[in-house]
Amino acid sequence: MKKVLVVDDSKTILALLKSEIEHYPDIDAYYAEDYKSAMRLVRERQGGFHAALLDLNLPDAPDGEIVELAIANKIPAVILSATINKELKDSVMKKNIVDFVLKNDQASIKFAVKAIDRTLKNYDVSVLIVDDSKTYRMALRKILSGIHLNVLEAENGEEALKILEGNKSISLVITDYEMPKMNGLDLTYQLRTKFKKDELSIIVISSLNKENVVNDFLRFGANDFINKPFSNSEVVVRINSNLELLDLFSQIKDMANKDFLTGMFNRRYFFDSGTSIYHKNKRNNAPIALVMVDIDKFKNINDVYGHDVGDDAIKEVKKILNENLRESDLVSRFGGEEFCILLEDISLENVSLLFEKIRASFEANIIKSHGVEISYTISTGVRFGMLESLDEMIKASDEALYEAKTTGRNKVVIKT
Repeated sequence: MKKVLVVDDSKTILALLKSEIEHYPDIDAYYAEDYKSAMRLVRERQGGFHAALLDLNLPDAPDGEIVELAIANKIPAVILSATINKELKDSVMKKNIVDFVLKNDQASIKFAVKAIDRTLKNYDVSVLIVDDSKTYRMALRKILSGIHLNVLEAENGEEALKILEGNKSISLVITDYEMPKMNGLDLTYQLRTKFKKDELSIIVISSLNKENVVNDFLRFGANDFINKPFSNSEVVVRINSNLELLDLFSQIKDMANKDFLTGMFNRRYFFDSGTSIYHKNKRNNAPIALVMVDIDKFKNINDVYGHDVGDDAIKEVKKILNENLRESDLVSRFGGEEFCILLEDISLENVSLLFEKIRASFEANIIKSHGVEISYTISTGVRFGMLESLDEMIKASDEALYEAKTTGRNKVVIKT
C-alpha cells in the first residue's frame, strides 16, 4: 500500500474524501485538518508519503504554504480549492504539482482521488524521452519526475529502439520529430511494427505543428501530439490521459482473459498461450507437464456451507498454487472446481515432488470463511512428456485425474 497525506479544514470534505478513498484498497491515507497537523504527520513519516491531497487555504496557512511543504518533501500533490482564481491556479501549477481541482461537488472529489490514484500508479511506470535537445530532455524529465514516473532518455530513434529492446517495462514514448540518424516519424513507424496501441503509447512533441506533419504521425500510429513550447500542466494532463487509456486496455484484456471470481487466467487464455508453449517445446523436443487439479467432494462444501463458502474454497486454490508455482507456469481455472496447469523446463522428478508438496499443503490447510472452518483435499492428474497436440495432453492428464478420483482421492497420479 502507498501512503497518501490528505489535508482539509472542512470536516465535510474530509468525510467525502475518506468515503471515496475507501474504494481504492491500495491507498493508505493519513488525515489532517490544518497545516500544523500535516507538518507533524510529514515529520513522523520522515516525508515518506507517495502523494498528497491538499486544501490550498488552511486556517493556519491561508496563502498556500501547504504546497511548499509538499514540494520540500518531494510529495506529488493534487491541490483542492473552494474558489477558482486563474492567477492563483497558474501560480500553483508552475510549482510542478499534479493537478488543481475545484472542490464544489461529489464529482470533483472523485476526480481528485482518481488523480491521486494515477499518481500512485506512476511509481511503477517507465517512460522513454527521445529528443536530440538536452535542454528539452531535462525539461521533460523534471516534469515527469515530478509525477514520479521512471524516466529513461535517448538522443535519437536508433538509440530509442535499442533501449526498448532491453526494457520491456516502458509504457510510453515521448518523441521529438527532427532528430539525427532516425527522426520521430520513422521511430513511430518502427515502434508500431513491434507494439500495438494497447501496449505502448506514443506522444509526439514538436515545434513543427503543420497539419500534414501531425496527420503523418497520427496515421503512422502516434497517440497524441504536443506543440513546443509546452506547459507543465499540458504535458501532465496528456501523459496521464494516455496512461489511463493503457490501463483501460489492460482492464479489458483482464476481463477477456481472466476468471472473474479468482483473477486466474481462464480456459480461453490457457489455450491461446498454452498452444504457443506446447509448439515451442515440441520443436525443441522438450517434455512438458500438463496438470489437472480438482477439489475433492466440492459439491458437499456448497451443499453444507453454501456457495459463498464454496467461492472462498475456490479462491484458496489460487492462493496455494501461487505460493508453490513459478511465475512462468501457466495456471488457469478451467471451470467450476477444476484447474489446469502447464509447466515447462522441469524434470519428471521435480514435477512429482512439487505436486506432492501442493497436495500436502491442501490436506493441512484450514479455511476460515463466513464464521465456519473448513478443510478439503485435492486430486491431481499429470501427463508428463509430449503427445501429438495440446488437446491430447489435456485429455491424458484428465484421464490421470479420473484415476486419482476413483482410487481414493487426495492423491497425485502421473502418466508418462
